[in-house]
Amino acid sequence: MRTTRPSGRRCNAAMLTKLADITAARRIVVKIGSALLVGGGQPREAWLTRMAGDLAVLRQAGAQVIVVSSGAIALGAARLGLAKGGRGSLADAQAAAAVGQIALADLWSRALGGEGITAAQMLLTLGDLEDRRRYLNAAATLDRLLEAGVIPVINENDSVATEEIRFGDNDRLAARVAQAANADLVLLLSDVDGLYDRDPREDGATLIPVVDAVTPQVMAMASGASSSGLGSGGMVSKLQAAQIAARAGIALAILNGTHDAPIAHALGAGTGTLFLPVSAASARKAWLGGRLAPAGELRVDKGCAEALKAGGASLLAAGVVGVSGAFRRGDLVSVVSMKGERLAQGLAEYDAAEMQAIAGRRAEDQAERLGYAPRSCVIHRDHMVLL
Repeated sequence: MRTTRPSGRRCNAAMLTKLADITAARRIVVKIGSALLVGGGQPREAWLTRMAGDLAVLRQAGAQVIVVSSGAIALGAARLGLAKGGRGSLADAQAAAAVGQIALADLWSRALGGEGITAAQMLLTLGDLEDRRRYLNAAATLDRLLEAGVIPVINENDSVATEEIRFGDNDRLAARVAQAANADLVLLLSDVDGLYDRDPREDGATLIPVVDAVTPQVMAMASGASSSGLGSGGMVSKLQAAQIAARAGIALAILNGTHDAPIAHALGAGTGTLFLPVSAASARKAWLGGRLAPAGELRVDKGCAEALKAGGASLLAAGVVGVSGAFRRGDLVSVVSMKGERLAQGLAEYDAAEMQAIAGRRAEDQAERLGYAPRSCVIHRDHMVLL
């Protein structure tokens, strides 16, 4: 079956208020986990064939589709005979990924080719989406591939990533890719129907169909473990992905991917959890809010925390009571309260040593410490995102 090329028109993500509305999305990122693609060390090719049919239906409805696919480490580990699914050590995971990436690309090329769709492979690291210039380059490549009628298949480049420079799970990678691609919707295919109010194995657990915001109460419902043992994310990583997407004005849904043609099945059964977008931040602020690797941390007093929560204020040195990390001017830093609550993140106007010198001091006292006239703030509101 050969599909028509989608138009690329975008919908208003705020219109996606219930699960049935996801068919209105015009640009969709679909994340598929290792346990869905690989069973017993072998690819689940029959399932993947039907999954490709699901994606073809989305395209026929006018959507452009990006796939974020796990599975490289699991496939490579089986071929190399590595214990613990290739996750026994960083070296094992890197070697397994190098072998498995070739197999994974071939699987997707054949599955999508059966629907008359060309597949492209993109391997990304955390640095590709943390650095603004590289982020924009990735965004431009995605745009061109989608314009050409291709489905990009994206995975973290685990063969070169280390613990310090990796996403660690493809849930958050999918949300960051959605930001870069200016998508309307992220679909996370999992081994559960969605978010439950408690462990779904417990009696009385209730599926939550719509989540307005990922609050601390919602986070408390999640488990951090991957039930299959093949992947690296659990429900916690999915909720973190929902937060990243929501700040960029992107809806996100968790669906059960274990069924044949899982997207069609979820829509037919009406089962899944839809997380609503909470804002439509500017492109730059969405990028800032989605970054995952701050270089340092600024702890602020109660008054400063309240001013930040009220919105619209830049961060002043007088409100800073603690500085940690070895950051330079322009690096991303987190802002936390006295209780450790993450309030914001943004680009530092000073390096760590200068920040420590002026922390807690008013503007008139800063020049003597710095040896030059101080800047107006330590993080400007235009370069800061509230979390």
